[in-house]
Amino acid sequence: MAAGNMYQFGQDDFFRMVEALTLRVILHDADTKSILWANHAARETLGFTLEELPALKAPDMTRNAEKYRREVGLQWLDEAARTGQSVIEWCYRAKNGNEILSEAIATRVSLETRDVLMVQFRDISAEEALKRELRRSESRLRAFMQDLAEGVIVVDRSGHVAYVSESGCRILGRVESDVLGAEFDRLCEAPLLQVLRDQVAPDVTMRGSFSMRFQVRTAMGELRWHQAVTRYVEIEDDISGYLLLFRDVTAQVGAESMEREREREIEYLARYNAMGEMAMTIAHELSQPLAATRNFIEGASMRLAKNHADPEPIRFGLEAAARQVEHASLIIKSIREYVVKLEQAEVRVDLNDIVHDSAYFISLKCEEADVKLELTLSPEPLPISCEKVLLGQVILNIAFNAIEEMAALPPERRTLRIETCVTGGTGCGGPKAMLMVHDLGRGLPQAASQRIFDGFFSGKPGGNGIGLALCKSIVSRHRGDIWAQNREPFGTSFAFSVPLCGEPAEG
Repeated sequence: MAAGNMYQFGQDDFFRMVEALTLRVILHDADTKSILWANHAARETLGFTLEELPALKAPDMTRNAEKYRREVGLQWLDEAARTGQSVIEWCYRAKNGNEILSEAIATRVSLETRDVLMVQFRDISAEEALKRELRRSESRLRAFMQDLAEGVIVVDRSGHVAYVSESGCRILGRVESDVLGAEFDRLCEAPLLQVLRDQVAPDVTMRGSFSMRFQVRTAMGELRWHQAVTRYVEIEDDISGYLLLFRDVTAQVGAESMEREREREIEYLARYNAMGEMAMTIAHELSQPLAATRNFIEGASMRLAKNHADPEPIRFGLEAAARQVEHASLIIKSIREYVVKLEQAEVRVDLNDIVHDSAYFISLKCEEADVKLELTLSPEPLPISCEKVLLGQVILNIAFNAIEEMAALPPERRTLRIETCVTGGTGCGGPKAMLMVHDLGRGLPQAASQRIFDGFFSGKPGGNGIGLALCKSIVSRHRGDIWAQNREPFGTSFAFSVPLCGEPAEG
C-alpha cells in the first residue's frame, strides 16, 4: 500500500484508544514525570478526576512505605524514559484510602507534541496473596515432611531418583546429594526396578497402588528394612515415575521374626504338651500286654528248667508272649504314627478324620477314668486347611481336660461328647467347620470364660494353664476362633471353628 494512502494515526486517536482500554493507564511527562492524564479505567480505580490528577504527587496516590517513596518512583520512570520501558511493583493509594498492589509497566511513547511515559498498571493483590499462601503452605509442608515418619521418593522410568523428600533422606540415612540422581537399585540390597516395572499395569486405567518391602543399606553400611506404598505418577512434564511413600520397619521386621520364633516354640510345646499325659495313659495300656508277656515267658522258663518232656505248653507260652509283644508294638506304632510328622506343613484334610485319629488316645484316657465317650460327627466331610498334628493336639488337650474334670464325679456325670458340624455363612465371613467338646463337669468359675485362654490361667490344682493358651494360639494360627461356655444344668462346652476350604479333603 502506498504511503500516501496509509491511515495517519494521530495524537487524538491515541487518546481515544487508551481511553477505551480496560487496562488502567496513567500518562506522565517524560521529562518532568508529572501526571498529565489517566484513562477511564485508571480514574475509576483511583477515584480522581482529570482535573485533580495533574496536581497530585507521589505521596498523594502511593502507599506510605519505604519501598514506595518518591525517589524510587522517579528512578523507575527515569529508567523507562532512558531505556524505553521499565517494570516495578507499586502500591497505589486511591482517593478513598484503598491500597492497590500493582504491577506497573512504564513505556516511553512519542506523541506529536511531546514524549510521554505511559504507565499501565494492574491489580496483583489476589495474585500476591495466593503466592504468600503458597509459600506458607510450602513452608508448612516442608516442616511437616521434615519430621514425617514416612519418606517420599520418585524413581523415574530409567531407574534414577528424580525426587526425594527431606524425611526420605533421613530415613535412608543419606544426604540429598547422594540420593538425587542416583540409581535406585544401587541404594537397595536387591534390585528393585524390575519389580516396580512388573507391578505397573500398561493400561493407565488399571493402575493402582501396591505395597512392598525392601532392604536399603545406609551410608554407614547398616542394613534397614523399608515398607513402601507405591504407585506410578505423571505430574505434567515435571515428574513422572514410581512414587514410593516409605517408612522404616526394621524394628517391626525384627518383632515379626521374634514372633515367628515364638510361634515355632509354641508349636514345639503344642506338639509335646500332652505327651506326658498321653504317656501315662499308654503306660497303663502297655502294662497289661507286658505283664502277660512276662508271665508267659516265666512259665515257659519254668517248664524248661524242669526238663518238661512235652514241648507244647512251652510253645504255647512263647507264642502267647509273642502275641502280647505284637499287641504292645501296635500300641507304640499308633503313637509313632500320630506324632511322626512333627514338622508337616498345612494340608487339606477332613476335620472328622482328625477326630477319628485323636479318638484312640481319648478312648484310652476315658477307659482309665471310666468316662463314656460319644462321637456325633458331621455326616458330610468338613475340609479344612491345617497342620493335622497341631489341630489334633487342640482336640486332645480339650478332651483330656474334660476327662480329668469328670474323673471324680458320679458315674452318671461321666460322659464326654465330641461333635462336629458346619456353622456360619456368607454373613459371617463364610462357612466354617466347628468342633465342640461337651462334658458334665462342674462348669467354669463365674466370669472365668473370658480368661481361660489367657496364659497361665488354670482351673486345675497345680496346673500351669499353658495348655489352653496353646490351644488358642494354634486355632488363631489356623484363622479360627476358640471359646468356652457353661451348660445347663451343669457342664462345660469348649468349641473352636476354622474356615472351610471348599475343596475336597485329603486324608
